[in-house]
Amino acid sequence: MIRVALVDDQALVRSGFRMILEAQTDFDIVGEAANGREAVELAHVTAVDVVLMDVRMPELDGIEATGRILADKPDTRVLILTTFDLDEYVARALRAGASGFLLKDVRPAQLVEAIRVVAAGDALLAPTVTRRLLDRFAASIDAGPSPDLACLTEREREILRLIAEGLSNSEIAERLFLGESTVKTHVSAVLRKLGVRDRVQAVIAAYDAGLVRPSA
Repeated sequence: MIRVALVDDQALVRSGFRMILEAQTDFDIVGEAANGREAVELAHVTAVDVVLMDVRMPELDGIEATGRILADKPDTRVLILTTFDLDEYVARALRAGASGFLLKDVRPAQLVEAIRVVAAGDALLAPTVTRRLLDRFAASIDAGPSPDLACLTEREREILRLIAEGLSNSEIAERLFLGESTVKTHVSAVLRKLGVRDRVQAVIAAYDAGLVRPSA
């Protein structure tokens, strides 16, 4: 059972998501919050696997709430709810440790699948959404010292580039003529060597190190 918390300052939005998720047999809605401060308190006292987190909320925004939740419960996964017209918030949320993000007008099936993906320990890196937003925002955020990719083999660097393109393990396997299990092993090695928790953080590291560049 995947334990989900819904965080949005609009009750109607939370109700809509609740209806979608409660129709699934593998989801348990363990709580709701109307702002970031309530979200932090909820995550502190309740076992939560995935937090659906809005960004712009009163009292404490979703970015700060994400950082506080993950500092307290690092195994919790945070899925950011956003729109295309946000400015630097998306990249900041990813750097705070979010495992990905969804558009607020996401289709029910996509919402369900996204939660399952991040709950399984992966990150939401759909090329139709994540790559475009990373391209737009990643270069504009001051990330501090660039990560050192010298620890990666040439094959691992190649796989990291493909991850940054939004390719799944199966797509990478097809592109490189490798078995999917071999790709999984390489991806795990990339995450371990870079000291990052998931694919989104690995992509940010690739941008920061200059391995990939935002599209023009």
